[in-house]
Parts: sequence; structure tokens; C-alpha cells
Amino acid sequence: MTWTEPATWYANLASFYAAAAAFITDAAGNVLLVKPTYRDHWAFPGGYVEEGEYPHAACAREIREEFGISLTVGNLLVVDWAPPAGVRPRAIISFTFDCGSLTSLDGVELPGQELEDIAFFAYHEAEQRLPDNVAPRVHAAMRARDRQVPLYLVGGFPAPLP
Repeated sequence: MTWTEPATWYANLASFYAAAAAFITDAAGNVLLVKPTYRDHWAFPGGYVEEGEYPHAACAREIREEFGISLTVGNLLVVDWAPPAGVRPRAIISFTFDCGSLTSLDGVELPGQELEDIAFFAYHEAEQRLPDNVAPRVHAAMRARDRQVPLYLVGGFPAPLP
């Protein structure tokens, strides 16, 4: 085995995108989703992790940017590894954090250029509004919150661990 310069070795490693999402419910257990202006489907509040940013910090930043409020980012609930798909040339790892409950949406200010709507949905309705590969995160996040143990998904499905 030959020695490889660290810069060369790192440059040849696989790379992936990272995203952070907030799992927020109301007192009845309904799930908060947002409707981006640039997509046909609803989404969890959140977005991509920026260079040099920790996923939990990205989650907090996205909540501030999207809602104009600060929420405590709690426990990691779900990690979902999705392989490259469609026009996305790299895998994406999505971190979903427990951001607690909101009693109302008073004080939430949507950035009109990015989000057109925000609402709480019953569990099954939330799943129907999300893309098929994201919908399983609703049930996984609820389970992880109840058990206080994060769940690992692969493309939206429980990962077969050895």
C-alpha cells in the first residue's frame, strides 16, 4: 500500500449533502409542515446544512429564517440516508430534530419568497402531503420521540442493521 497525500485522499472520498429538519407538533399531536413556493409538495421546516455548520445549528437557523422565531432544538429523532436520485448527483443525509410543540402559529412570520403556507396536519394527512421518500419520517419521528431513541432510515425505510 502506498502513502497518499492527505489532500488527495480527502479529495477522493465520497461526498454528500446534509439537511436538517424540525419536527414540531401542536398539543393534539398534529405535525407542522410548510409549503415552499418552489416545490409542489409540503415539507418539514428546515433546509440544507451550510459549510462549517452543525446540523442542529442549521435546524435552529432555518426555523429563525422561515418563521421569525427561535425554538429550542432538542434531541435528534431521525437520520435518513438517501442515495443519489434524479437530478441530485449525491446522497443526502437528513437529520430530523425534536423542536417541541407550539400552541399556536401566532408570531410566525413566513418569508413570502420562500414559503407560501404553514399548517398543522394529522399524522396521516402530513404523510400524504410529503414526498413518498420523506413521508416515513413522520412515523419514525413520532416513534423516536416516544421512545427517546433516534431512528436510522435508509431512503425512508428502517435500516437493516447487522
